[in-house]
Amino acid sequence: MATPQWESHPVTPDRFEHFADVINPNRRETHCWCLSHRLRAQDIEELGQGSREEAARQLCGRQDPPGVVTYLDGTPVGWCNIGARSDIPRLVHSTKIRPVDDVPVWSIICVVVRGGHRRKGVTGHLIEGAVEYAASRGAPAVEAYPVDPGAKRMDLTMAFVGTRSMFEKAGFEVIGRTDALASKMPRLVMRRTLG
Repeated sequence: MATPQWESHPVTPDRFEHFADVINPNRRETHCWCLSHRLRAQDIEELGQGSREEAARQLCGRQDPPGVVTYLDGTPVGWCNIGARSDIPRLVHSTKIRPVDDVPVWSIICVVVRGGHRRKGVTGHLIEGAVEYAASRGAPAVEAYPVDPGAKRMDLTMAFVGTRSMFEKAGFEVIGRTDALASKMPRLVMRRTLG
């Protein structure tokens, strides 16, 4: 049996369709295009000329694309929205997820595993790929804002924030708590220092 081949790459324009295959396989305009943390409604309208898909495409053409796509044997199976916290307006202006200190962290906003590929170890490879991307751009640390559901079940619509155990397995440590909730559970601040 062949060893699975994992790789992660920034979502540059030539990988846009792979990103879309993970987060919006039916290309529904009203479905999530992973924009809400990065762009205000008027910015989406302006950048995409009325199309959320086009706005997402335009983000992928920036110097620092908005995340990474993870592949298993060449098939796109995961997406992680990550970027410098200072480039993510929803975090910059958040009154619920405030900076812990003045370290110029990169932040993981969203972790998505493609339907049909869950429970196959995708998240570990996805988070590691996101951390490597941040490190390649000079990030001193990466943060995530997951929940700790313990024995509770998480509402799947909020699962994109991730769980404490998922990030602990990737070497992140709890360094604080936020005032934000997901699935009625408090969100943590977890960090992995790089270099």
